[in-house]
Amino acid sequence: MRIPRLALVTVTALVTLTALTGCGGSQADAADGAEPAVTIRIPDPGNSGVLALGKQDGSLERALAEVNAEVAWTGSAGPFAPAAQSLNADQLDIATGSITSGITSLSQNPGFAFFTATAPDPAGEGILVRDGSGIDSVADLVGRKVAVNEGGTGEYLLLKALQEEGIDPDEVERVYLRPDQTAAVFNAGQVDAWAVWAAYSVAEIGSGDAHFLVDGADIGSDNYSLTAVRTEFAEQHPDVVRALYTYLHEASVREREDPEAFLNVNTDVGPQALTGEALRVQVEFSAQGGTVEPITDADIERFQDVARFYAEQGVTPEEVDIAAHVLDVTTL
Repeated sequence: MRIPRLALVTVTALVTLTALTGCGGSQADAADGAEPAVTIRIPDPGNSGVLALGKQDGSLERALAEVNAEVAWTGSAGPFAPAAQSLNADQLDIATGSITSGITSLSQNPGFAFFTATAPDPAGEGILVRDGSGIDSVADLVGRKVAVNEGGTGEYLLLKALQEEGIDPDEVERVYLRPDQTAAVFNAGQVDAWAVWAAYSVAEIGSGDAHFLVDGADIGSDNYSLTAVRTEFAEQHPDVVRALYTYLHEASVREREDPEAFLNVNTDVGPQALTGEALRVQVEFSAQGGTVEPITDADIERFQDVARFYAEQGVTPEEVDIAAHVLDVTTL
């Protein structure tokens, strides 16, 4: 028996509702009798990745135009927690993040559902330590300070690593910091280690001054990357959600085959660009990454294990029901 998924309104009702209301569009569309285009709000993806290339070369715009939709790039991509708040506030329609951040956001009256999953990053996430720090094993973290993002990937990776070694989490001090503010603290030696993912680890490893103590593969991470959609948007525009999934899946397959084509898509100079060793590291990580796929029942079981782990570790007050917030994109 399949786990129940998010209930959607009937196709007949959707067609009627979309024809009557739409989202976005211009007065000219209405004047000439054309149905207004549906606007889908997505955080600006920056300089790298599937969405970044799709924005730069127009391929995403063309794919969505086939279902009479267009993108409005809103804000910028970053941690999922603030993006979840924007979804709930009807300021975004799409956002990406980890299942770990997703679980903490789901515990707060969510107005979104997840519809894609990408397998955990085996090489790009882990616990960073500085070269020559004297920290050679997870056991060496006892009595030390480790920077993590609260309730997200960093906290999960640290707790998972400690569990694997049978170490009481209270023996390691968690320092809660925003990921975009942690590099300076880490490099100044104010924390001894940093549990983090590829968006931030690549620069540190590429600098030649840091390395992973353990990575995602070492600790058996189930930290899937997910795409979330605002619930009301999915109910009103399932064809747009399905078209976006198809685009993301096909582009992610190409990205794994040719990672470098999806890096530095806007500029190869300046702070946004990856160069030298950092570029090589990111290409290596991306080549080992997963592709965007529908969420299966097996995936949900793994997500639920993470939710149970978070509840047991006291990250969430109770175990979150993941299945209640998953959309089967194959049935839209």
